[in-house]
Amino acid sequence: MSPKGRIIFIVSADLAVTQECIHALEASGSHYPMRTAISVEQARAEFHRTTPSVVFLDESAVEASRGKEPLESAAALLAETSPVVVAAAAEKKDSLAFLLASGAVDFVVRTDRFLPIAARLLDRRARMADRASGMIHFPNNEPEGDFGEILRHEVNNPLTGILGNTELLLARRDRLPPGAVERLETIAVLAVRLRETVRRLSNAWEEHHETARQA
Repeated sequence: MSPKGRIIFIVSADLAVTQECIHALEASGSHYPMRTAISVEQARAEFHRTTPSVVFLDESAVEASRGKEPLESAAALLAETSPVVVAAAAEKKDSLAFLLASGAVDFVVRTDRFLPIAARLLDRRARMADRASGMIHFPNNEPEGDFGEILRHEVNNPLTGILGNTELLLARRDRLPPGAVERLETIAVLAVRLRETVRRLSNAWEEHHETARQA
């Protein structure tokens, strides 16, 4: 897989949504190049050539996928690579609660006027990924004040992939040997503990930076 590129990847089976998303990004002043796919499978195949800064996942692409997997499964798979902005019906938000809490996924209700909101989120996520890729020069240069947020972003993406895949396996626990289920549950517990540690560290960093700035 190639290094993360300055790309916003739009995944939608609805051509009108794809075109409107591109126009909304351009209207917002976003300078990132864009690529498109009509299904989750096609997007993941493209990720072997380039890793996007952020992915826009429209619910229509999940419905067009061959596996007909749930929205939360598709979002978890894409979030293994990059943060994801999901656009779907309001009732689908609850199924994404874990991914939203992890910070790897943002959610936009798919209404008549949702694309300008989605475009702003996509551009913000892409700019955050840019800052993260150019940071970490310890100890000579102190990181920027938003290091805490970037820490959550960069650690939570792969962590979300670990937890998402673990939960997918545990959903089929009736087909797994007891020992495997126990190990998967241990992985999930340790991953959640790591996520909480990252949250505490990033919050502590932000408090320290704010105190130093005011001194």
